[in-house]
Amino acid sequence: MKMKTVFGIPKELKTDETRVALTPDCISMLTKEGYEVLVEADAGKLSGFTDEQYIKSGAEIISTNKELWDRANIIVKVKEPQKSEYGLFKEDQVIFSYMHLAVEEELTRELLKKKVCAIASESVETANKELPLLRPMSEVAGRLSIQLGANYLESVNGGSGVLLGGVPGVHPGKVVILGGGVVGANAAKVALGMGADVSVLDINSKRLADLDLLFNGQLKTHYCNPYTIKEECKKADILVGAVLLPGRKAPKLVSADIVKEMKKGSFIIDVAIDQGGNIETMDRITTLKDPVYEKYGILHCAVPNLPSLTPRTSSFAYSYAILPYVQKIGEYGAFMALKENESLRMGVNTFRGEVTSESLAETFGLNHTEISLLIGFKVA
Repeated sequence: MKMKTVFGIPKELKTDETRVALTPDCISMLTKEGYEVLVEADAGKLSGFTDEQYIKSGAEIISTNKELWDRANIIVKVKEPQKSEYGLFKEDQVIFSYMHLAVEEELTRELLKKKVCAIASESVETANKELPLLRPMSEVAGRLSIQLGANYLESVNGGSGVLLGGVPGVHPGKVVILGGGVVGANAAKVALGMGADVSVLDINSKRLADLDLLFNGQLKTHYCNPYTIKEECKKADILVGAVLLPGRKAPKLVSADIVKEMKKGSFIIDVAIDQGGNIETMDRITTLKDPVYEKYGILHCAVPNLPSLTPRTSSFAYSYAILPYVQKIGEYGAFMALKENESLRMGVNTFRGEVTSESLAETFGLNHTEISLLIGFKVA
């Protein structure tokens, strides 16, 4: 007999995390389909959603995170579990959230010890190699990176005093974006909209051609190599690090020596910081309340949960993206959903004490086991 599916939506505990995994409208779809949904009290408060709205959606409000974790067999979160939650893990429990385990060895080992099924939202992948749950947050982060950068260029915030869009007769600010993926494209969109001089660097020539067409030749595209990185960074008023390798640590592309040559008062934001970052001088994590530090006369921003600056927009975007996968788990049960849905299988990082992500196993020198060997092949 299939185990009853009980979804649990805990309050996020990571520093400055203001998002919630499922919004009331999405939960109402689950409860109308007959699923039990538990929501921790005030889980949606920082995103503008009240407990009363969740009750009207059919959810049950739970007063403590321990009770919620005890009763729910499917935990749906935004960010990875925090240390205070490790003791709440149960064998065969599913935790579905952004994990970024390549920089979370202790969490990885706890998930393995407790035999948790960890589905990493950033690893869920479609047949055409898209990352449907990473995309919406990448869109938000890309757009916010330029908003923040333009603000911190103002002299009162320690910046160089450059107006990003310039004015007639005065050259606009220069934005350099490392990586032409979802983050990079959305950063470019906002930067161009503000009137900046924009360059995008990538190793994928086809992607550069696509961006050139998408933006009607308004931005400059460069093949990414050590020479172009150095030369473009020296011109930058805003530098955006946006190169992410799914399941692996982000590559270090900009050395401290390059940062030292950048213009004083310029601004660097490393959107890949939750996977280790692209910029060598990003040697600490920053928070939404204290997002920037200065090094070599350059402002550095290393906030790993940047979309939490706009939690209402971000929560809706994430909720709408993850809902179909949550519904699939509800329909089939977790085990059968993994057998039936290849995208969900791609997201599994640990399962019943085994590492099912090859890149994660390589990162920590652990044994790798194919998920298909643990759950069997797709049911015909």
